[in-house]
Amino acid sequence: MFDKLKQLSMDTAIYGVSTMVGRFLNFLLIPFFTNIFDPSEYGIVQIVYAYVAILNIFYIYGMDSAFLKFAAFKDEGTDKDNFSTPYISVFVTSLMFGFIIIYFQSTIADKLGIPEDYYYLIYLAAAIIFLDTNGVIPFLKLRLNREAKKFSLFKIINICTNLVLNLYLVLVLNWGIEAILFSNIIASLVSLILLIPTILRYLKFEFNTRLFKRFIKFGLPYFPAGLAVMLVQVIDVPILERLTDLKTVGVYKANYKLGIFMMLFVNMFQYAWQPFFLQNAKEENAKAMFAKILTYFTLVGSILVVGISLFVADLAQINIAGYSIIGSAYWSGLDIVPIILLAYLINGIYVIFSAGIYIAEKSLYVPFIAGAGAALNIITNFALIPVMGFMGAAFATFIAYLVMAIGYYVVTQKFYHIIYEWDKIIKIFIGVFLMALAYYFFVTENYYLALIEKSILLVAFILYLYFFAVDRNEIKTIKTKLKESRGK
Repeated sequence: MFDKLKQLSMDTAIYGVSTMVGRFLNFLLIPFFTNIFDPSEYGIVQIVYAYVAILNIFYIYGMDSAFLKFAAFKDEGTDKDNFSTPYISVFVTSLMFGFIIIYFQSTIADKLGIPEDYYYLIYLAAAIIFLDTNGVIPFLKLRLNREAKKFSLFKIINICTNLVLNLYLVLVLNWGIEAILFSNIIASLVSLILLIPTILRYLKFEFNTRLFKRFIKFGLPYFPAGLAVMLVQVIDVPILERLTDLKTVGVYKANYKLGIFMMLFVNMFQYAWQPFFLQNAKEENAKAMFAKILTYFTLVGSILVVGISLFVADLAQINIAGYSIIGSAYWSGLDIVPIILLAYLINGIYVIFSAGIYIAEKSLYVPFIAGAGAALNIITNFALIPVMGFMGAAFATFIAYLVMAIGYYVVTQKFYHIIYEWDKIIKIFIGVFLMALAYYFFVTENYYLALIEKSILLVAFILYLYFFAVDRNEIKTIKTKLKESRGK
């Protein structure tokens, strides 16, 4: 089991380093944008990207999930069949959807609440969706081939291109918010060009109709499910805009992005987790291994949640040459960050539970679970935003992820029963709750004293985990194994 966990850790590390570097470079744009653009302008960009994310699901319609499944198990068709079938399908349909968006550009912009001066952003959004969609299957192929270094390099090049272009277009050419979308187009185009050797290696100009039917049968249930999950992630933006204004949207999303470090942890784990559980599902000790993974994922994630929550406000307001990590016009939204971090942690647990549905091929349940989460998310957004403002939107996101995680757990336990280490996991969350209480009742307002108090809380939380939430003998065994592997 240790060798398998080590393999997952190594892949996670590769994805993680590249993802962290790339996302950090992308994160640098947040202080850039929030110190230059007005919250209302930034809000327009967030509205556009919210709908871009939703349309991405329509463009891929479950082909990504089906490709992961069938290309991993290889129970029908060759590698080229399994690659070409979804790739050709997505390419053709993305062209069709793109033309529809361009034709109805003005109507779409008006319905989205975008000011008339910015209608042209719809053209840029259509180009972004087309390019990104056609890179999905090739990127998944790199992951299945365990070409983590190549995958990571391409992602970093994409983000570096985006970063440099944003700086050049805004600072040198004095472009407005259109620079954000145009930079994205060029970066996505560069990624697609880099993927051409992979595409040409596996693409053949034949369409396997029999295989396509299997892809559709397995993948289509993931379309409403993927749409529902995406709604949970982005529907708060248009609802917030309808119930408040673009300025509130800008403040909310700028602070939402401060959850980047928890998002990075979940994303880099997910990149390695999906191929890992598919390739190891038939191992004799698979279920015990998956249970252990949930425990350690929750353990590490909880440390990130507590650590970032304690110090995020201090970091966001650091002033360098007159600029802060988050522009002062956006500071009113910092209170949402701990809620978003916790929501990301629950999202990661939900990702781990999803393994059973893939393995047992019970994708029929996915749209119902995700749909319930999305429906609850929409309801709670409309219920909480008028009362709590953007704090209500943050709580709605957390509640939706929690409901989906519970739903996945119930279903997977029925068809792929795993005995998780709930005693340890519950102790971890009790520790998080105790830290939250300690922060709100004992941390003072004096800046320097508060830093000391928060540092003590973080150390106390780690000590709590070590003495109450983990098996110390197990930790010693892992340390011994690591030393032995280094010795080899």
